[in-house]
Formats: sequence, structure tokens, C-alpha cells
Amino acid sequence: MSAAARLNTATPQFIAADVGGTHTRVGLVRPGNGGESTVTVLAHRKYVCADYPSLAAILAEFIASNGVGIDHVVIACAGVVLDDQVINSNLPWRISLSELRRELGLRQVLFINDFQANANAAQCMAPNDSTLLTPGVSESTPGPVLVIGPGTGLGAAVRIPHGKTTVVLPTEAGHTAFAPGNSREVEMLSLAQQRGQTHVPTEHFVSGPGLVNLYSALCTLNGVEPSLRAPAAITEAARRGEAIAREAVLTFCALLGSVIGDLAVISGAKSVFIAGGILPQLKDFVPESEFHARMLDKGAMRPVLERVPVRLIENERLGVIGAASWYLEHGQYEPGQQESEPGDGATAPANRQQKTQ
Repeated sequence: MSAAARLNTATPQFIAADVGGTHTRVGLVRPGNGGESTVTVLAHRKYVCADYPSLAAILAEFIASNGVGIDHVVIACAGVVLDDQVINSNLPWRISLSELRRELGLRQVLFINDFQANANAAQCMAPNDSTLLTPGVSESTPGPVLVIGPGTGLGAAVRIPHGKTTVVLPTEAGHTAFAPGNSREVEMLSLAQQRGQTHVPTEHFVSGPGLVNLYSALCTLNGVEPSLRAPAAITEAARRGEAIAREAVLTFCALLGSVIGDLAVISGAKSVFIAGGILPQLKDFVPESEFHARMLDKGAMRPVLERVPVRLIENERLGVIGAASWYLEHGQYEPGQQESEPGDGATAPANRQQKTQ
């Protein structure tokens, strides 16, 4: 028998993994008991990616430590699947769905974009479970919901109502071209281009590493040597009143607001949820920044955006719950459906399961 026992259909437990560039969060999950909870998390653990040689090593340790037989896994990760490989520039190791399936003896491995997963975690989006970032704008009208988050990269997805269900559209918003909104930001863009970047993506400045890039650019523009190398160090320096660190953090918040405004205009979003990333560490700076002003500064669309609430979700199980929710709705085999052939993985573009070849 393989290292993974067959799934017990009486208690259909499976693994949902939220794989990021810095951390991987893994959950042992099963369907919820009804009501508003679609997923129950039985066990959960966060791993530092750099401490492990592969995703398979992380999952094998999790399975062994929980003493359960599992043969169904759904992976939420930034990027897309191309020819069985996860295309992602922020991971410390490569991921092949078919190799993962063979190494762990799994029956089924599914892939879903991380923010497609986050957008499926509706049970985590109640107003009481989030922090309102747009004072005075708390109520939203029915319609598309934008879910966005600056972590190791910048992810975003749109949840669109469709009859009695929803369709989630994953995006690669972080790879769109950075759009400066003032002369200072134009200088930042020019500096990046002078350093050889023909394409400067939005996440170059709007992400965890982006905050470091932003701080470094401001140091250069001010003629000083950067002394801080991590987002946490920059944030703490900003709290102590260090001028360039404070400018970096406030600029970061303003840029995030501008990006949210752009994506809300593109998607027609009626509400926005920021899913974790580094913003929980910066949220006390948001009211002091131009976050909301830059979000609204979209010309003729300003009156529309004035009615769009933005909330921050601080639930580190969000990706696990979202991936599991998607799996329960879309990923399970129907009775009589044949299993995939050994070596096949599966990926879920735009809420549809599709085999990789």
C-alpha cells in the first residue's frame, strides 16, 4: 500500500495547503457541519519554506505527524500550471504536480491559484471577522468582490455572483506594470528602469519584498545608504519616526490604495477584502496614509468607488479554508468518475478542474 491510505468516504478528510514564497500553511480538513461553516480544520501547521528541500517534504512531515492516511491534496499557490509545472518566481523550490503525486503516493493532487482560493473562503469574510479600512463606508451592494493581498508577491482574484453560485476569476495582478501616481513615484520607477528592469511589475513595490525595494529606492533618491533589509525592520523604524522608513511605509499604503482602486474599476467590484500578507503589520499606518484618497482618485469613477468598502481579513487559515472550500464544491470525483492516470496532476483555472497533460 502507498504511504497514503485510501480516503474514508464516511469521514472525507483531505489536505489543503496554502503555499507561499516564505511560509506554507497546511491543514487537515473535512466538510463543515452545516450553517455558515463549509469547512472544518482538524489540524493546522505553518512551515518555513526555506527549512525544507521541497513541498513533498513538508506534506510528508505533516501527514506523518498527524497519523492519518490521506490520498487527496489540494494546493493553493500563486502562479499558474504550465505542462505540469507551477510557474511562480517566488518559491524556493520547483513544484511538479505529477512528481508530488508519485512521491507521496497520492490519488489526487489539485492546484488552485492562491487568491482564487482566498476568494472562495466566504466563511472568513463576515464583517465581524474583519477590520474596516474605509471609515464611514461599511455597507456594500451585491456584485463582484475583489480579494487582494501583498505578501511575497501581490495576489488578487475576483468573486463574481453567477445565479445561485459564484465564479472566481484568478489574476496575476502583481505582474502588471507599475503605475506611479506622483513625481516621487515616477522617480522610483525611473530608478528601477535605470537598474536594467525593462518591465517593472506592480509587486516590485507593492508586496513584502516590495516594501524593501521601496525603502531602498527612497534611500537612493535621498542620497543615503539603505540600512534596513526586511519589512519588519522598516516598519519598526517607521514607528520610531525614522523619516525614510516612515515615508516608505506611508507610500506603500498609498500605492496599495491606488492598485485597489484600479482593480475595482476594472472588475466592477462592490466590496474589497485584503487578505493578510504584510498589511496586518502596517494597518495602524493606513489611516495616516493616502490609502483611501489614492483608491478614490480615479477621475469619473470616484463616486462609484466612494461606495466600495475595504476590509482587512486577519486569518492565517484563509488560504487553507478557501482551497478546501473550492475542493468540496468543484474538485471531488463524482461517483463512477475514473481516477486520473498515474503521473497526472490537475489544475483549476477559473473555477474549472482541468487535467494537465
